[in-house]
Amino acid sequence: MYAAVRRYEGVTDPAEAARLVDEGFVPLMRQVPGFVAYYWIDAGNGVMVSTSVFQDRSGADESNSRAADFVRDHLAPLLPNPPRVTAGEVVAHA
Repeated sequence: MYAAVRRYEGVTDPAEAARLVDEGFVPLMRQVPGFVAYYWIDAGNGVMVSTSVFQDRSGADESNSRAADFVRDHLAPLLPNPPRVTAGEVVAHA
């Protein structure tokens, strides 16, 4: 498995961002081949974190591409700063 974590800081409206992600982005993630799981986390203080898990790296790479497009098209006013992206192979899980 392969995972991608995106950390967004300076989120201006976490509740609205969560709604848009849940209604618009989650369905897009489910369509990516190899999809395993997706989580959108409100870490507080204007920080939100997404975690995408896929069977292979190509799915995680596709999720990062789709995330960039979705943020640009739907979330730019709410997520004014580019995310810090970390991705890699899942080496342990429960």
